[in-house]
Amino acid sequence: MEERKQRILQAIIDDYVLTAMPVGSRTISRKYLSHLSSATIRNEMSDLTEQGFLSQPHVSAGRVPSPQAYRLYVDLLTDEQIRPLTSAEELRRGYFSQVSHLEGL
Repeated sequence: MEERKQRILQAIIDDYVLTAMPVGSRTISRKYLSHLSSATIRNEMSDLTEQGFLSQPHVSAGRVPSPQAYRLYVDLLTDEQIRPLTSAEELRRGYFSQVSHLEGL
């Protein structure tokens, strides 16, 4: 999934969890992703709905996350938490490698 769609989906889930109300594109644009227009967000939300990540209670309503969306959200959250640990480990190894090199001089 494209990063922009992921960010929009994450914002929708975050807002839905806070409010328990369907989330509209304007809310996402104002509160979370101000660099995107509500029209752009609406188009992406339409794609996410077609892909099964969102549902729309009725025509004029915002969107509601599906179970598939929550699963992806958890997977993305887990990936983000694991990545920094990997990066920290790489930094530690690099640091000790440099220290060893300097001690050898």
